[in-house]
Amino acid sequence: MTRSSDPADFSSPAVAVASTRLSDAVAASLAIASLSLCLMVTFAVLSSKLGSGMPIPA
Repeated sequence: MTRSSDPADFSSPAVAVASTRLSDAVAASLAIASLSLCLMVTFAVLSSKLGSGMPIPA
């Protein structure tokens, strides 16, 4: 395995790796996942409060 003698060229312009549609789909799926995680935590807290008989603040 040989190394190249040329230095790495970091001066080239950035290339778009993913399309905007893919980025939007990833952002939407992350938003849905975070919302569902929030709902699951809320449900777990409420069910544990109901199970232990603690009053739920209004």
